[in-house]
Amino acid sequence: MENRKCHADLMIKNCSILTSDFSVIDEQSIVIKNQNIIDIGNAAFLSTIYTTQETLDGKGKLVMPGLIDAHTHTCQQLLRGRIADEYPMIWTRIMVPFESNLQEKDVYISSQLSCLEMIKSGTTSFIDAGGRHMHRVAKSVLESGLRGVITCSTMDSGKDIPDTMKSSTEENIKQNLQLYNDFHRAGNGRLDVWFSLRSIITCTPDLIQKVFETAKECSTGVQTHMNEYPNEISYCLENFQMRPYEYLESIGVLDQNFLGAHSILLSENEMDIIKEYNSKVVHCPISNSGKGIPKTPSLLQKGISVGLGTDGAGHSGLSLFDQMKVFKSLMRAFLGVPIFDPVVMPSKSILEMATMGGAKAMLREDQLGTLEIGKKADMILVNIDQPHIQPTHNFINTLIESVNSNDITDSIVDGKIVMKNREVLTLDEEKIIYESKLAMKELSIRANI
Repeated sequence: MENRKCHADLMIKNCSILTSDFSVIDEQSIVIKNQNIIDIGNAAFLSTIYTTQETLDGKGKLVMPGLIDAHTHTCQQLLRGRIADEYPMIWTRIMVPFESNLQEKDVYISSQLSCLEMIKSGTTSFIDAGGRHMHRVAKSVLESGLRGVITCSTMDSGKDIPDTMKSSTEENIKQNLQLYNDFHRAGNGRLDVWFSLRSIITCTPDLIQKVFETAKECSTGVQTHMNEYPNEISYCLENFQMRPYEYLESIGVLDQNFLGAHSILLSENEMDIIKEYNSKVVHCPISNSGKGIPKTPSLLQKGISVGLGTDGAGHSGLSLFDQMKVFKSLMRAFLGVPIFDPVVMPSKSILEMATMGGAKAMLREDQLGTLEIGKKADMILVNIDQPHIQPTHNFINTLIESVNSNDITDSIVDGKIVMKNREVLTLDEEKIIYESKLAMKELSIRANI
């Protein structure tokens, strides 16, 4: 009878699962083979038809899709704690000196530390906004087992930008193409390379056009920081007599492969433009809270895809559970209270942003974002048998309000266990933390921050 069983790589036994419609089903098992989910169902039944090389005990745990950080800066891990409680201009006084002094070894240890923190906080995929020495970030992602999107920092103008951080149009495209050719679809397809603009205000019209043209030739995505600060809006109005999204539409570059990070200060027309081209949006609640409150309910009502991001450790930690908590409170306080709407942003909508919203931002909604047969086996296990979680009248509310990063016990990406019982199996945690402390000290002195 044993020989008639189907063989698989991994089974998570006797767990609770978060379904694609955000309900919770108990006493389930999940079967994984060749990086994909091949079965989900009653634990007792599946144990009679599958034999696996490895098993995880899911008793007392919830299995849910891995969270997707749709906007982060893995190169800014060594900036943690430095820019809070600072007066403007943080960009010219701290960020520019920091970034312009980054060496390859700094980027490598920073991205290692980022991957380590993401794994331990329940993130399985991320989109990096781009920086310097991105081939070192690629190395960290491939070693960590995470799934990611990376790109280069692309700038060729800006009075506050030192020449060492700017390149010609040709050099910017060459650099990003090199990264694309070297790493796109690497790690069994875990790593994608996109093109980017740091922002419209730091890129000439010629560079903007060329970035979109090259990305289209490579059939890959484009991302940039959009509508984050009032000076961006002013710049576009003064130079193009249009707002940022209106300008991008006018030059014919917007499409479904475009990701606008932040997108806080949007006009009604800009929201309609985003909807028309099926472009994607990402909010970073903690980072954005000092700049403005996004019109998220209106975006969702229009059918626009919204993801969540952390914006890197310079602004907060890399925990999307923290971002979801803060976001719910911000939405209630700033949008719900004035119109007496306590459900202006339901927990289900926020959780969907951190999962399927991120999958759409990555252009991977057919593979990620939900636990379904045929999708990639990217998932996390949450220890829910704890006094701050159980019992509960509404599990989704509790997931947003009470669960934190330390409750994540196991993480699986592409069918491989990258963390088991809080121990990261792919990275040397002790070594990374030790080297990060040394790197932060040296970089702070070098950058004079």
